[in-house]
Amino acid sequence: MNSVASQKFSTRTQLSALLLAGTMLGWPTASALAQQAATPSTVPVPTPEAAPAASTVKSITVSGNQRLEAQTILSYLRLRVGQPYDRATLDQALKDLAATELFQDYQITDNDGALTIQVTENPVINRVILEGNKRLKEDKIRPEIKMAPRQIYTRSKVRADVARIIELYKRQGRFAATVEPKMVQLDQNRVDVVFEISEGPKSKVRQINIIGNEKFSDGDLKDEMATKETGLLTILSSNTSYDPDRLAYDQQKLRLFYLQNGYADFRVISAVAELTSNKQDFIITYVVEEGERYKFSDVEVESQIRDFRAETLKPLLPMKSGDWYDAKLVEDTVESLSETAGLFGYAFADINPEFRRDPENRTMAITFNVSESPRTYVERIDVNGNTLTHDKVVRREFRLNEGDAFNSFGVKRTENRLNSLGYFQENLEIERKEGTTPDRIVLETNVEEKPTGELSLSAGFSSIENFLMQGSIRQRNFRGLGQQLQASVNYSSYSKSVEFGFTEPYLFDRNISLGGSIYRRDLNSFNFINNDRRTTFEQVTTGFQVNTGVPLTEFMSLFGRYSLNFDDVTLDRGLYYFDGECDPLVAGRYLCDAIGKRTTSLLGFTLAYDDRDNRIRPTRGQALSLSQDFAGLGGSVKYVRTRATGSKHFNLGSNFILNISAEGGYIHPLGEAPTPTSDKIRLIDRFQLGEPQMRGFDIRGIGPRVVRYSNVDVTDPANPVLDLTNDGRRIDDALGGRAYYRGRFEIDIPLGSGAKELGLRPSVFVDVGSVFSVRKPELTTLENFRDPTDGLTKNLCRNSATGDISFGEQTVVDGVPTGAYNVCPTGTTSNMSPFEERFYGDTWLPRVAIGAGVNWNSPFGPFRIDFAYALRKEEGDDTKRFSFNVGTQF
Repeated sequence: MNSVASQKFSTRTQLSALLLAGTMLGWPTASALAQQAATPSTVPVPTPEAAPAASTVKSITVSGNQRLEAQTILSYLRLRVGQPYDRATLDQALKDLAATELFQDYQITDNDGALTIQVTENPVINRVILEGNKRLKEDKIRPEIKMAPRQIYTRSKVRADVARIIELYKRQGRFAATVEPKMVQLDQNRVDVVFEISEGPKSKVRQINIIGNEKFSDGDLKDEMATKETGLLTILSSNTSYDPDRLAYDQQKLRLFYLQNGYADFRVISAVAELTSNKQDFIITYVVEEGERYKFSDVEVESQIRDFRAETLKPLLPMKSGDWYDAKLVEDTVESLSETAGLFGYAFADINPEFRRDPENRTMAITFNVSESPRTYVERIDVNGNTLTHDKVVRREFRLNEGDAFNSFGVKRTENRLNSLGYFQENLEIERKEGTTPDRIVLETNVEEKPTGELSLSAGFSSIENFLMQGSIRQRNFRGLGQQLQASVNYSSYSKSVEFGFTEPYLFDRNISLGGSIYRRDLNSFNFINNDRRTTFEQVTTGFQVNTGVPLTEFMSLFGRYSLNFDDVTLDRGLYYFDGECDPLVAGRYLCDAIGKRTTSLLGFTLAYDDRDNRIRPTRGQALSLSQDFAGLGGSVKYVRTRATGSKHFNLGSNFILNISAEGGYIHPLGEAPTPTSDKIRLIDRFQLGEPQMRGFDIRGIGPRVVRYSNVDVTDPANPVLDLTNDGRRIDDALGGRAYYRGRFEIDIPLGSGAKELGLRPSVFVDVGSVFSVRKPELTTLENFRDPTDGLTKNLCRNSATGDISFGEQTVVDGVPTGAYNVCPTGTTSNMSPFEERFYGDTWLPRVAIGAGVNWNSPFGPFRIDFAYALRKEEGDDTKRFSFNVGTQF
């Protein structure tokens, strides 16, 4: 090639290089990059002048390279010294350099066979910076993009990463998101790559159009869909954003809805989602074809299994000839027949429904064909995933053993028992796998352990309680052996207790439970005078309990227990005592009867039946129990206490669970009969009812009680007036009762997947109950303060030496009588103003409360909050509208 040709070639290559550099500097806009198709980038290839065919490569020199070795660059090319070349050869060499994406600029100059390859390398990425991302955090974006520090910067990588980021935002429903990449040039041929992100609003579903529906309205069909139109009623819903997967799911929901209502030919012709011009809303249009409605005609069962007789099964089929066709009912029937076959030991029974459609009469005949299959036996039981829990803890819950004939009921019962332990993930299922031969099955249990420890801590300070602290810890799977260990501490100015307990559910690896606990409880009863809390009686209980249990059948168990308690009930001697004895006039006869030291030796049993699918969170089944406790095997307290409880759980469909529970009890004294004004059953032994058993009422807020009113207007001492509306001047003492009952109706309400992930489980409830049957105590009334000599109501004065009670004298101010008789002579120890006690609440009539609550598995632990309203109450009952409880797990 002559010098002129060489100069032209060099000039053209330089011009091409300048154009390429200009293209690189002209950074693409975000919208162009986001919408550009993923095609290989094309780089303008300089076209060298044609070289004579006889030209030969004499030498090849590489210049401009900084990081790459010359031999590495030459390895990408097909040029070799001594090789003939022409224009096409040089064109191909330039294309090979472009394909490496390693160079920002490149050119080839030819000086009579001496080739010089001049390159400018692409920069090295120093940092990749994300700006403007608030809805998607960096830890969600960075794993998806390919560009990273110390990599070679290329435009194709930038375009790919822009597309990936936009796709991430589309998955979040933000179709208006844009990404603008920028490059910041640094020294040493380094760059910072900055992705400026504009997230935009979440794209909502503005409208859902349905074309072709005549049998059902748009509203009926939209109710079946998971996707909802944005509006005031769905402002808090997460299903108003567009999701392609949800669009496909909605098509299946529509098809299932029509098939359940007899439209066997229904189909969705098309489903189109159109994005509005501002990219903020979607309009979804469905075109459907409903077809004709079908009815069931002949429904038969044909069985090739010897023990699975068709004539026995046919009457049990839920569908009858003439009923509207329901595809879901057919699926449920197949599953039911499979489970029934499993009861006979056929784990892999093949049940195929055969459909015979009659378009003219619009009927559907079905034959359920049960294919022949061998009886199945359990070859092996595998337990996987348990790292803490011992294998034997899982295996002892199995209702089938290796070598037993397969039984689907045994498998289902095993699943229920494992779920009831609370050690593993919810809704655990046992997989059935084929064994080494067709008549063998492997039961594989893959468990995922969850925290079984429970820790509850609370502390606070109030003007009434001063410092208070409560704490409890319980491990339900201690050492992975299923043992239960628990301890609790409660401390405040009015309540102190400590308790330790341990239970072994399988003593010596036999199905016998044994446990026990020791405790000390210092509890105070109190009432209020205005805002001042006043302790009425104090109860100190020290004791222990031993309990054991054995199963009688698969669902029935018998439990026994023995406890020994030492109780000491006292009153404040400074307030309620006179001359070393309890003063009934001050304390009330009902409190004076409660004080004293007593020993309770208690022997009891519980007979329980429980077939619930899950004891922790049941969805179906029932639980019944009958228990009795006999006090009197030694000790100073004698009575028999009987209680009965029952609960029933119903799956209402769509994950709505109805829970109905009821309980009741009665305590009967043994020994001497009570006096006319005192009850033989001690105050601390009677049943109490209120929060938390009855929401909507305060602690011990229901039942018999004595209310003392001290708000007496003695302007007319002969006819004083009681202000019963002034709660600040009343004292309220709950007495409890010998009998009680309580019922509850509660519906668990399902929420969407987002709320379920947060652990939210709301419910609505109705609580009904009452506690009653206690002897009416002797009460103090205004008549006790009336002087029989003149009929006037006066203060009572007690002589400190003799204990005699006298009436106060009239107060005189500046020589003017005031009308109040509250002056007591010197030497008196008490000056009691007139008050009156009234007895309320001793009735079997029910109290009713309605409300709503929610369980939340919060970051701080299980949290329960309830709002309740007392719909029906009796005079004297104490109500409460709000309550909550919190703890944690480990």
